[in-house]
Amino acid sequence: MKILVVGGGSGGHITPAIAVVREILEKKPRAKIEFWTDRKYYKNVVKLTTLGKERGELPIRVRKVWSGKFRRYAGWGFLDYFRNFQITFVDLICKNFVGFFGFLGGILQSFFRLVSKKERPDAIFLKGGFVGLPVGLVASWLKIPFVIHESDATPGLANRVLMKKAKVVAMGVKFEVSEEDRERKKNWEWVGIPIGDEFKRVELPKQISLKRGFGFSTEKPLVVVTGGSQGSEHINEAMTKILPEMLKNASVGLIAGRKHYEQMVELKKYEEWEDATLKSNFRMWEFNSNMDELLGAADIVISRAGATTIAELAALAKAVVLVPFEKLPGGHQVKNAERLEKLGAAEMVRDDKMVEKPELLIEKVRELVKKPAKRRALAEKLHEEVKADAAKRLAEIVIEVGENKKEGLSREDNKSKGERNGHDR
Repeated sequence: MKILVVGGGSGGHITPAIAVVREILEKKPRAKIEFWTDRKYYKNVVKLTTLGKERGELPIRVRKVWSGKFRRYAGWGFLDYFRNFQITFVDLICKNFVGFFGFLGGILQSFFRLVSKKERPDAIFLKGGFVGLPVGLVASWLKIPFVIHESDATPGLANRVLMKKAKVVAMGVKFEVSEEDRERKKNWEWVGIPIGDEFKRVELPKQISLKRGFGFSTEKPLVVVTGGSQGSEHINEAMTKILPEMLKNASVGLIAGRKHYEQMVELKKYEEWEDATLKSNFRMWEFNSNMDELLGAADIVISRAGATTIAELAALAKAVVLVPFEKLPGGHQVKNAERLEKLGAAEMVRDDKMVEKPELLIEKVRELVKKPAKRRALAEKLHEEVKADAAKRLAEIVIEVGENKKEGLSREDNKSKGERNGHDR
């Protein structure tokens, strides 16, 4: 069996895809798998498939694929782009012009790779994002079946375009299907968000050990602040203003991110060591390859509201303050955070409010430090959002779609035989 996996554009599209690849190889050790990703994340994918915590090298081929990102601002109408022309000319118009040709390049590259029957996969798994759009369009033209996975409460542009052609639309967020929508969404399935099996609930003795391993005091609550692997400029700027005050209440670990680390070096003055012992209860990293351990050590996490990050924090059962970035297309981070806030599963401070008043983060942290019961309640409610077998179920779906293609069966044929009984819809 040949399977193509496509993911990129952000770490949130890569780590879930790798988790699914591992499950596919667990079930089909002889499967031939290729992973296509964009130039920016190529090295990340290679690293994740060749290294990592005694988990072994994955026998897959990693290749770059051209792609083009189409940038929009959430909440802007047509006229807003003209009113803010100075902002949009470089950030949107010029970059979208380049993105369009990248998209066309991706179409041509995907076509010439997939048109050969010798190279053609039995099934394609598209983990959302702009990288998958040209591949998915070519796959639909060549009648290659594909599965897409949407992590967020609101589907992104690429997935909205591809949903009608997908054999299966796997959803990360539980959804309700109305009677009038049932036919249109008959191939939708709630599977949850696949994450690595290293993300699991950390009990207190292990948490204390992890804190000690990173050099933090075991007597103080630990706040881990992260904007993802690339970092968040706004969260970092807020930390430069509130870090001294935050350190009065807790230890702090900051992931500044590869993109913004150099601008944050001034905060290293707060990281004091003596005889290889951390004295200041503050540490800053550009990136930490052991995020499961660092987040596992935390009592409180301040984070963006990407779906994969939320799923990892839910699996770890952490009290979280989400800082959604409202300008992302579709406002999906805001919707993710609002949904969890309404459930009592997370606290939220919108990015624009934090930029205006960074002290809002201090207020949230101070309250959670003083109220351990509230921390536990938030963590337990968030933990309920975990669907533990997401990677396994997605692997089953991709394998099923590939096998059906070989046998000339449709997914509906298998459904009628009851092969999918017992799975949540």
